[in-house]
Formats: sequence, structure tokens, C-alpha cells
Amino acid sequence: MAGMKSLKKRRRIQVIVLTFVALAVATVLIGYAMKDGINLYRSPTQLLEDPPRESEVFRLGGVVVEGSLVRGEGEIVHFVVTDYGVEVPVAFSGILPDLFGEGQSMIGTGNYVNNVFQATEILAKHDESYMPREVIDSLKEQGVYVDPDA
Repeated sequence: MAGMKSLKKRRRIQVIVLTFVALAVATVLIGYAMKDGINLYRSPTQLLEDPPRESEVFRLGGVVVEGSLVRGEGEIVHFVVTDYGVEVPVAFSGILPDLFGEGQSMIGTGNYVNNVFQATEILAKHDESYMPREVIDSLKEQGVYVDPDA
């Protein structure tokens, strides 16, 4: 009988250890799968204060500076984004959203390479009064945001 209890106890410990190992492996796999899906938001000021690694993908938001939009050859577009504190040059290869324009807020996803934000995706506001929450928050931090509804 003593051997039977010892065997049950050993099996129970093995099952518990195996469960913890499986849980740890699942957690690592989920974290690895999500690492590219999590894009941190940065304002132009935050970007220049703490530049990311060239391989880091993140979101940059701000207002497109008036007169900075330059269309290059093909689909390449250059413009400057500001939070009214600092300005960051942006290069984008692709088709811009219809509502994208100078003086309008935008959020782009991409990398910061050689002091230029290389955007792979550009999102623009969807009506005249809309501004992304992240852009509003960063402009408020700079003390330059004025609420149009106030």
C-alpha cells in the first residue's frame, strides 16, 4: 500500500510540473508572437529625446507642417510632422489617404532611420474636427493644444 501512495504522489507532482512547464512555454510563444504587433506611440518631442533602435517599429503622431509636403518620383512623399515643439522629417512610399493634408493631424507606423521617420503606413483624420487621442495628449503635454469645443 505504501508503494501505491508514493506512486500517486509522484504522478501528481509530475502532472503539476508538466502543467507549469506547458504554461511557461505558452506564455513565451504568445509574447514572441505579439512582439511585432505592439507599436508604441511617440510624439516628435519624445522621439528626439529618446531615439529608438533602427529596427524598432513604432507609431509617430503629430500635425503635418504647412508647406512641407513634397511629392517625389513615383509614390515617395516627404513631409514634416510637428507637435509644435520639434519637427521630424517623414518619408513615405505609397498612396496617402484621401484626407491627408498639410495642417492636419496624422499617425504613421514605421522606423526612425538616419534622423528620418520611414513610414510604412499613414493614417489621417476622418473629419475636420477629429484628432487622434495620442496626438491631443502629446500636444497638451507641450502646452500648445487648444480645444476647439471650449
